[in-house]
Amino acid sequence: MNAVVEFFGRTWVRGVVLAIALVVLLVLPLVSDPHTNQTISHIAVFAVAVLGLNIVMGYTGQVSLGHIFFVGLGAYCAIIPIYYWWGGSLAEGAIVIGFVLSLVIPGVVGLVVALAAVRLRGLALAMVTIALPIIGVPLAKRLGDLTGGNEGLSIRRLAYEGSDGETYRGNPFGAPSWSGLDNDQWQYYLAVLLALLFFALAYFLVRGKFGRAFAIVKANEAVAGSMGIDPYRYKVLAFTISGIYGGAAGFLYVVVLQYTSSETLSFGHSIELVIATIVGGAGSIVGSILGGAFYVLVPQLTNAWGLSQYTLVAQGVIILLVLFLLPGGLASLPRVIRRLTGRRRGGQHVGSRERAESTSGNTKN
Repeated sequence: MNAVVEFFGRTWVRGVVLAIALVVLLVLPLVSDPHTNQTISHIAVFAVAVLGLNIVMGYTGQVSLGHIFFVGLGAYCAIIPIYYWWGGSLAEGAIVIGFVLSLVIPGVVGLVVALAAVRLRGLALAMVTIALPIIGVPLAKRLGDLTGGNEGLSIRRLAYEGSDGETYRGNPFGAPSWSGLDNDQWQYYLAVLLALLFFALAYFLVRGKFGRAFAIVKANEAVAGSMGIDPYRYKVLAFTISGIYGGAAGFLYVVVLQYTSSETLSFGHSIELVIATIVGGAGSIVGSILGGAFYVLVPQLTNAWGLSQYTLVAQGVIILLVLFLLPGGLASLPRVIRRLTGRRRGGQHVGSRERAESTSGNTKN
């Protein structure tokens, strides 16, 4: 087992595995059913959301219990211009505007919140982040003329004027005729390719200068200060980037579901994102993907088995098992296997040496 783990730990093997995974992701929607395509698209959405939370909690060691607020805010920033402007003079430009707004506005809000909040610690910081979705839900309902209130906004079949002057209804994220794809396939490619882009950006971020600074701030702020690293500055940066990634997940949410409402901002979803981060593996790129899969697949499996009322119970059992058996999350499994097999092999070597010495002693006697 240890040899297998070491083999897959080699750089060139990881590169080959990554290339195969990318090829599978590109080919899969062409041969799979719509339900599978939609499921993977959902995983891509929430993997980006978990990644954004991981930047704050996993890489910088800060508390953030209201991350769903940025996802919901990004979804509204994306869907509102599309809902009101798509099909008019702006045409597809409304989608571009929605994409830009879904990154900029959550990022700015994350910056403003961070400037005031990151000087706090522990419970005080947790309370500030909890307040975001608690405020966001009634605010979205109050601004019903813009957000659709309790009913939300749907862009599945928006009205637009065709070249012949007739009014038609269509999906802004429906597959264009030149692609030869079905809607679920087109939305799959949009969600997965954008998710891969954001994951690549995060990978270079955490492997570079900023990632090293985040790690030092997480380990010891006093040491970080003595090394010329301003903990306040980097914590604000982490919250801002986290807000941008939350907004990106909100845009992908609109791409895949073509709908959002105040329910998207629910505090319960935020706790589920925290659980997904812990289960997948805090401070891990791969853990963010596993966390997104956990977030999507557990409710689907309990629903498929007719046990939807036990979804929270299943999530609770899984997180307890992970905390006891894999404190580093599912992403730490290869490392745990390598450590256990190495310890076992070391014990065998010690035992063999003791037996050899005993045999040698008996021979001399």
